[in-house]
Amino acid sequence: MQNDLDIQFMQEAFASAKKAQKLDEVPVGAVVVYEGQIVATGHNQPIKNHDPTAHAEIAALRAAAQVLGNYRLPGCTLYVTLEPCAMCAGAMLHARLARVVYGATDPKTGACGSVINLFAEEKLNHHTAITGGVMADECGQLLRDFFIHRRAQAIHESLITDYSQKH
Repeated sequence: MQNDLDIQFMQEAFASAKKAQKLDEVPVGAVVVYEGQIVATGHNQPIKNHDPTAHAEIAALRAAAQVLGNYRLPGCTLYVTLEPCAMCAGAMLHARLARVVYGATDPKTGACGSVINLFAEEKLNHHTAITGGVMADECGQLLRDFFIHRRAQAIHESLITDYSQKH
């Protein structure tokens, strides 16, 4: 169920996703909220940083831990535009987040139920509440548009290379 605060904070995560898009990174953005205030933001930067762990969620978790002075983030909610992967879900569980709210589902790597649900694993010692589908259409469309553009660029570059080699 979407509430007004979830939409408001997801809009901030969406704005962070657009920062990633401007860097030609997959447009995923995240914010961490504590006591009704955004304490940290993050956006994807694995290509720019040459770092496979530089996902939006990890960046936001790291920044929030610095701001709050604790590697544990109890009472915090993380908003992210795309369903977290297993790496990010693991980090969220270790951070002891109270809640994770995501936008679009990720049918290829989603760890909130699309592929696997790490948050539902009863054997884990911490459990985080999950809400999915907040601004799902907008978040999904941003990703679809990004990949359509990226494929068009790849085709264009391939045609130029092909032409150059023949002439």
